[in-house]
Amino acid sequence: MIFGVIGVGSMGKNHVRVLTEIKKVEDVVIYDTNREQAERIGGMYDVRVAGSVEELLREVDAVSICSPTKFHFQHVRESIEAGKHTLVEKPLASSYDEGRKVLEFLSKRRDLVFGVGHIERFNPIVSELAGLELDVAYLSAKRHNPASSRITDSTVVEDLMIHDIDLVFNVIFSGHSDYKITAAGNRNVVQVLVKFGEKVASLSASRISSKKIRTIYLENEEMTVEGDFMTQEVYIYRKPSVYQSVNEKYLQENVIEKVLINKVEPLKVELKAFVDAIDGKLEFPVTAEQAVNNLRICEMIRRGIA
Repeated sequence: MIFGVIGVGSMGKNHVRVLTEIKKVEDVVIYDTNREQAERIGGMYDVRVAGSVEELLREVDAVSICSPTKFHFQHVRESIEAGKHTLVEKPLASSYDEGRKVLEFLSKRRDLVFGVGHIERFNPIVSELAGLELDVAYLSAKRHNPASSRITDSTVVEDLMIHDIDLVFNVIFSGHSDYKITAAGNRNVVQVLVKFGEKVASLSASRISSKKIRTIYLENEEMTVEGDFMTQEVYIYRKPSVYQSVNEKYLQENVIEKVLINKVEPLKVELKAFVDAIDGKLEFPVTAEQAVNNLRICEMIRRGIA
């Protein structure tokens, strides 16, 4: 299998690195509008550099699209029209309307494997959380980042919060179609409250933080669960069995469990899953339909803070 990577900036470079480590990938071809950057990455990982997207598409079987968000729709369309299996970094496109057009393209090419790189789906703490099968009453997710010059064509909603939007709507509260969203903030700082009936999800995202935060917190009447996406650690706090007051101080005894997790690089899991999907071994877990719905939720939130 020959794999192409369109866009070899920060994320694309990592795609190239991981793809060269996957046995089923025989060769990698890359393209970037910055020829100097492409040549540098090509030399670093001993991969071929194409002179154009068209040239790359003629040589490969599958494509990983890591170009800036504003080019996703164009590159996805070109890849699908060329009959290539396509993985595109999140967000799928710049808008919900573009996302729906992608679904139209795909409806004519059912033979192609298509996926969207919502990378936290492949973080091992997500499968652990899903495996608990909690009836979650309250969820809080925080995704805060220091300012970065790397992302200039999207708000913090599509840049950061979309990860937690994907997890909330497609993993934790999957199947809940009745919900209400309220939002406050601006282009770089957003707070969102989602009500699924009596259940509540609170999401916050920031691009002005002095501390990098990637956490999720779940609770119901029986337990509280805390997860950290960066350290890949999960802690479970069971309902206290003892409540007492000593010297006017309130005390409670909790049972705390640290879940044993095999730590992995989520991008390696993601790309291997996509290669396996092309081989017909499994379906890629992040579908185009889910990614388009994520864009719809993002636009609802943006309207709330406009």
